[in-house]
Amino acid sequence: MPTYTVTAANLTLTAAQEADLAAAVTQAHHATTGAPAFFAQVRFAPVAEGRHYIGGKPNTAPHLFVHGLIRDGRSSETKTALVQEIAAQAAAIARLSPEDVWVYVQDIPAEQMVEFGRVLPAPGEEAQWRQGIGAAKRQALAAAGVRV
Repeated sequence: MPTYTVTAANLTLTAAQEADLAAAVTQAHHATTGAPAFFAQVRFAPVAEGRHYIGGKPNTAPHLFVHGLIRDGRSSETKTALVQEIAAQAAAIARLSPEDVWVYVQDIPAEQMVEFGRVLPAPGEEAQWRQGIGAAKRQALAAAGVRV
């Protein structure tokens, strides 16, 4: 469902910071949108040293970018609250100034996304869709500590 990519430029996140960021982004998405927490995916992608530019010039200051692909159907107010919560949590966890954390969300229609082998449901229709997840996948998720 929502897939968030956290990109660190001129900054190395610890494993604990990555785990905390993944939990914070997941919780923010769940609390703000109402989507089940297990839908959220968070992945990390560092930027190699010397590969970040601002205004066409090399940037050496630490920055954190969070880009989320989410299902459409949320209000502007919901999305604003979501990016603000993620930005605040990311700045605190990465120990950065809020001015060095950039957050984006991008809407994608549910019918243009496939996860767990099926086209995604519209927001609010997750319960019925969740029931279609196969037993083996449910067991694998449960073994990983993911509550479906």
